Amino acid sequence: MDSWSKEEVVGVLNRLLESELAGVVRYTHYSFLVFGFGRIPIVSWLRTQASESLAHAQQVGEWITTLGEYPSLEIGPLLDSHQHDIGSILRESLDSELKTLEVYRQLLRLVEGRSVALEEFARQMIYAEELHAAEVDKMLRKPGDVGAVGPPTP
Repeated sequence: MDSWSKEEVVGVLNRLLESELAGVVRYTHYSFLVFGFGRIPIVSWLRTQASESLAHAQQVGEWITTLGEYPSLEIGPLLDSHQHDIGSILRESLDSELKTLEVYRQLLRLVEGRSVALEEFARQMIYAEELHAAEVDKMLRKPGDVGAVGPPTP
C-alpha cells in the first residue's frame, strides 16, 4: 500500500474508531433510560451492543497501529433527540449504524485488491453491521408487519 493510500485508509479507520467509540457511549447512555416491563431484556441488549462497539473500536485501533499510525482520541457525534421511548432509541441507533456501515464500505473500496487482511476485516465488519442494522429494523416493526422500516442494507 503506497503512502497516499495508507494515509487515506488510516483516515477512514480513525473515523470508524470514533464512530464505534460513540456507539459505546450512546448504547450505554440509552441503557440508563429504559423503563417499564421490558426494561431488563432491553437494557441487556443495549449493553451488549455497547460491548460489541467497544470490541469493534479495539479491532479498528489495532489496525491503525498495525499500519504504524496513531489512533484518534476523538469520539464521533453523540446526537440525542431527548426522546427516550424504545422506538426513538432504536431509530437513532439504526441511523447511526447505517452511517457507520457506509464508512466500513468506504474502507472496503479503498483496500480492495490492495490488502487481503484489511479487505477481509472490512467485509467482516460490514457483515456484522448489516446483521445488526437488520435486527434493529425488525425490532422497529409492529408485530405482524413484514416490510422493512428503514432502507435495505444490501
